[in-house]
Amino acid sequence: MFTLKNQYLTVKINPLGAELTSVTDNDSHLEYMWQADKAFWGRHAPFLFPIVGRLQDNQYQVDGQTYQMTQHGFARDRTFTVVDQSATALTLQLQADAQSREKYPFTFKLTVHYTLVEHGLQVAATIQNQGTQTMPWSFGAHPGFNLPLGQAAADFTDYQVTVAPKQVYQRVPLVGPYSDTQHAVPLDLTQPLALKHALFDHDAQILTLNNRETTVMLSTPKDDHGVALTVAAPYLGIWSPYPKQAPFVCLEPWWGLADDVQATGDLRTKVAIHQLAPGADVQVGYQITYF
Repeated sequence: MFTLKNQYLTVKINPLGAELTSVTDNDSHLEYMWQADKAFWGRHAPFLFPIVGRLQDNQYQVDGQTYQMTQHGFARDRTFTVVDQSATALTLQLQADAQSREKYPFTFKLTVHYTLVEHGLQVAATIQNQGTQTMPWSFGAHPGFNLPLGQAAADFTDYQVTVAPKQVYQRVPLVGPYSDTQHAVPLDLTQPLALKHALFDHDAQILTLNNRETTVMLSTPKDDHGVALTVAAPYLGIWSPYPKQAPFVCLEPWWGLADDVQATGDLRTKVAIHQLAPGADVQVGYQITYF
């Protein structure tokens, strides 16, 4: 476990999956991150690569070859190498190897960089195609936040999600674990979205952001504690497991989606997939502010 610290926050990161596992306030010792109770969900904040969500039958095809891959890909279960560290920053890296090529036949390098700045954590990921063919990829983050956070708020339903800019967003519905992009429905977020467990009875609420910079804030009128995630991504998921009454919620920036209900199985034409040319790289990222 690696630790970053400044005068406000202490952050812990596990090289397994390059996963953020703890963010605590130095004065109050308030823990912001979900602590992976397996009775509800046994992870803290996994990265999703090279896919987001689930493939139909947990498999896909590339160039006539079939590969098996489970939900959200394999990066969250691989140990990253630490390539740079300071008191307030950490860089970790995962490279293609024989094990990854059994599931994903591309020569990639995934670099994750954390930077602690005052009350916030900046997270950047660089995806590199080190191979000779175009590489289809998706990426996502899945940070979970404890609820309640402060002393005054006592329950999950004390919290709300506020999205800026305030507008009506297009929500991608799920049919089982699969995206139904042809039947997006409007979700009015001109006012805060009150949290209740039944909100997730059909899994995540998936907002289409269209790569516009968006801030999603998790807070309660009962006290001053909360988190705000700022990102410019195609999609953002809001999730808590249902019907479990789980005391946390995830705010998830996504550069990809689960297979569409009409998916063909070809990874190169998968819904919301991105293509990276040989020798090219792309950087994505977001910032979380803790208050």
